[in-house]
Amino acid sequence: MRIRFERVTQRYDGLALFTDLDLEIPSGRFFTLLGPSGCGKTTLLRMLAGFVVPDAGRVWFGDRDVTVLPVHKRAIGMVFQDYALFPDRSALANVMYGLLARGVAAKEAKSRAMAMLERVGLGAFADRAPATLSGGQRQRVAMARALVIDPELLLLDEPLAALDVKLRVELRAMVRELQLESGITTVFVTHDQEEALAMSDVVAVMDRGRIVQMGAPQEIYAGPVNGYAADFLGSANLVPSGDGKHRVVRREEIVIGEGELPGVIEAVEVRGSITGYRVRTALGVLHVDTWSVQHGRAHERGEEVMLRIPADARVVDGK
Repeated sequence: MRIRFERVTQRYDGLALFTDLDLEIPSGRFFTLLGPSGCGKTTLLRMLAGFVVPDAGRVWFGDRDVTVLPVHKRAIGMVFQDYALFPDRSALANVMYGLLARGVAAKEAKSRAMAMLERVGLGAFADRAPATLSGGQRQRVAMARALVIDPELLLLDEPLAALDVKLRVELRAMVRELQLESGITTVFVTHDQEEALAMSDVVAVMDRGRIVQMGAPQEIYAGPVNGYAADFLGSANLVPSGDGKHRVVRREEIVIGEGELPGVIEAVEVRGSITGYRVRTALGVLHVDTWSVQHGRAHERGEEVMLRIPADARVVDGK
């Protein structure tokens, strides 16, 4: 189902968060709203859910104007960061809830809910209460509850943010697989650029109520329109090049040990397969990532090094 915001304006305390915002979300795609806190991404998600009505403009689900349509009349599934499970009901009962509320017979609801729990790897935990499940298991129950009703639209409000790093990686793969299998139009809100890169078909980079850039994650990574987009999707070094412009130099593009730019290593950060360096140079502080295995010996804090920066780095406006 194609989603469209048409000239949407939203104000809080007299200040405009959005003004005449237009945005189209293609059908069947995994669409990510990426940006820092306060940029407006969660407000857009809440408009889709029906929790927020815009001050002006329209919200469309396909050819239907749903701007003022109540939450319970929208065919949506939603997964929250805090799970929002019923604590006094079993995992199975939580997943069945949406089906029963829609008038599905108890026997069919139980069968469908059980099949969905099996799909997310929790068939053996159907009778368990949420309090006895781990955070990752509770999020799987929440995902099963959202999908079991066969929604037209799936909304994900930073559902992985409360989980540890390893579990986030596992669950984002599961979420993406479920979305691809179902073909449901999915809108995902996050401030985590790694999640956006790993999961999305389309990313909208947001800043203070504006869509700064929108496209496939690899397109934005390779061709940011300005310094903000470059730094927010795939953290970049922004090297001054005059007239308010900067060269976008990705951390992995800088080579240590060769080149003509001298520097001094100020910090070393070992992150498993990646070793990161903070290097003080005449161009400012540059951040460099190297493959630990390929690079061999780790450089040390205080060591003088030579750097090579790609000559064809993309030039953009501003930071």
